[in-house]
Amino acid sequence: MEDDSKPEQSPWAHLPDVCLRHVFHWLDDRDRSHAALVCKKWNWAMHSGSLWRSRTITFCGQPSREDTLELQRALWYVKKFAKYLVCLEIRLWNPYNTAFTRKFQVTLRGLFSHLVKRNNCLVSLSIKYLALDRLIWRNVVRAQFLKNFSTFLKRMSKRLDSLNLKGARVTLEEGCELLNSLSYLTNESFLSEINIEDFFSLHLPVYSSTLFHQTMSKFHSLVILTFNYNCISDDLLNILGEHSAHSLCTLNIKCHIHDPHEQVIRGMSWANLAKRAPKLNVNIFFERVMKHDHLARILLVEIPVRSISLRSCYFTHPDWTMRPTLTNLLPVYWHVLQKLTLELNNDHELLDDELLQLILSCKRMLFLKVWAFLSVTFVERLLQNRAEGKCILTTIKVRIYTARQETSEEDLLLCNIYRKFKYLIDSELNYFVITYPMV
Repeated sequence: MEDDSKPEQSPWAHLPDVCLRHVFHWLDDRDRSHAALVCKKWNWAMHSGSLWRSRTITFCGQPSREDTLELQRALWYVKKFAKYLVCLEIRLWNPYNTAFTRKFQVTLRGLFSHLVKRNNCLVSLSIKYLALDRLIWRNVVRAQFLKNFSTFLKRMSKRLDSLNLKGARVTLEEGCELLNSLSYLTNESFLSEINIEDFFSLHLPVYSSTLFHQTMSKFHSLVILTFNYNCISDDLLNILGEHSAHSLCTLNIKCHIHDPHEQVIRGMSWANLAKRAPKLNVNIFFERVMKHDHLARILLVEIPVRSISLRSCYFTHPDWTMRPTLTNLLPVYWHVLQKLTLELNNDHELLDDELLQLILSCKRMLFLKVWAFLSVTFVERLLQNRAEGKCILTTIKVRIYTARQETSEEDLLLCNIYRKFKYLIDSELNYFVITYPMV
């Protein structure tokens, strides 16, 4: 007797469309293309706009065969589904010669041209670490890239809401021309987020540039601005207060040893900005700027500081004495400071007591990351105070530097400390503490 019943279908055939799209979301381009060949339903899911709103394209300086194929697929799919693209990130990985930058420039010119014609919804663009000051960028290639990029920004400026150009390293004139492209149509830009950290070439005193001030005055709705301290002046703070006070929430400021940072900023300028922008929080990141007199010029009491990061990058110097910074400068932010990061080669001074007192004085501090020469007992004292409710830390990350290669004794003490406070660590803390030989 013949069996006329239909073959049992796989449960995948009955998967709701929303679930199928969610599965496709986690697949890379190659797996998506293979899955689209299974049936009409899966092919239809492949063409769902929600899958192509966010894309990343990676250019490798020395690509393998797989890297090359991945780049080709990414470019093909970006062009095919360009009308859905909302967020685009372009990454450069280890660019090493002029042939690469030339090919990158030509490829981006074609991609920009296609997006201008086919896309009406791009709101976020990120192209980080262009490093246009490197010799691998020949003058003609660099000039052509900047021209194409400026034209693209002019065409897309009406819709673009977020732009990340971290590490572009352009001249003052080139940088201002790119930024002015964002206000090309109306002489005003309503971008809400912009990252121009390391955007300008090293050593430039951008803070004294009238051209830069004129450019920044065209931004009227900034919410998040990320930039370098060598851009800050009284004029810039006044411009931000005049044009973006109603929206401004976050300033991320990087202060690097090789960038000019000795300009004088009036505390009144910070106070006026904080008054006009009541939602403002400032995060300051110091790279090898460790001298107390330099820090005192920058860390004014009027700044609404939420986060401070001090990194010496393994360098050390007798003039980098952190004790007055911990005892005199940082405590003025006791009512606002929420996050503190210290990466110090403090082999010439112990800071356990000063650091602990600072933490206990900062009533809103939630995050602590410290890489420094400390005693193991510092961790125990910190946890004891946390257990007694004398601080509200939720994240504790400590790397204890030691001048000895052998750390078994310290490691055993840390294990005992963990067991002592296990109930607290497991239930309330993001906790990570290790020893690290600095030999």
